Amino acid sequence: MSKIDREKMPYRDCVGTAVFNARGQVFIGRRKPEDDPEDSSERGAPWQMPQGGIDKGENPHDAAVRELFEETSIRSIELVAEAPGWIYYDLPDDMIGIALKGKYRGQRQRWFAYRFTGPESEIDVLEPGDGSMPAEFDMWRWEELDRLPDLIVPFKKQAYLEVVTAFRELPSQLRHA
Repeated sequence: MSKIDREKMPYRDCVGTAVFNARGQVFIGRRKPEDDPEDSSERGAPWQMPQGGIDKGENPHDAAVRELFEETSIRSIELVAEAPGWIYYDLPDDMIGIALKGKYRGQRQRWFAYRFTGPESEIDVLEPGDGSMPAEFDMWRWEELDRLPDLIVPFKKQAYLEVVTAFRELPSQLRHA
């Protein structure tokens, strides 16, 4: 069996969403262990912010709004920031050719920050997309932005550090808005 050459594999174009509440905390969901394509529970941290692929012909912002709804049922949002560039992460060697449908070496992500403007009762990770989508998370909570890199799977930690840097000023701004 030949070894897969990661350098010849593309990155999957993806979006990520950082949804902030009025206290300046960000939404995180816990990946369902049985449905986790990246097997994060085995790697130490099953929490993450909503994220997902960009469909062919879709612009990144529209993809972010769609993915957020499909994973959380959240519709009540206002865009407050966009990370300045693409943020990349690579899969670990043992996941190359397996995770992300076996086609990609990792992901390149466009990150968007939103203010959540609705009631928490709008959030539904167990029957997301108003019940039209399969659940990717089995629970959720609000968390401090700067704590996220320690809650994510280790191979995404650098990407999350970049997200924290991009959105570092938002929690205090949103608390005073």
